[in-house]
Amino acid sequence: MKKSLVFILTVFAVGSFSALAWAAEPDITVAALDTISTIALASALGIGIGVLGPALGQGLALLGTTTGIARNPEAAGSIRLCMLIGLAIMESLAIYALVVSLLLIYAFPFNEHLIKLISG
Repeated sequence: MKKSLVFILTVFAVGSFSALAWAAEPDITVAALDTISTIALASALGIGIGVLGPALGQGLALLGTTTGIARNPEAAGSIRLCMLIGLAIMESLAIYALVVSLLLIYAFPFNEHLIKLISG
């Protein structure tokens, strides 16, 4: 029940924000500015949500590692090695979210309209 509620709320949120991106007015300057602000909002939400999972995973990994080392101090080396590999993989997921957000900001298809707006 809880997973289906989260899924339905996620679909609703994504659908709500995607409607903003397609509801542009015919004036190209207004459309470019609306698109820029929508892309900035999508980028901010994307990096926030994209970092949430790895942050929770890293916290749980550290909790498990400290618990494991406390219970079995002789296996601290192998436990620590597994934790560091897992943390590196989790951190790469956060970096992927950052890359996607930066691509949204700097590589969107309305760059020429933004340049026309700035240059006057």
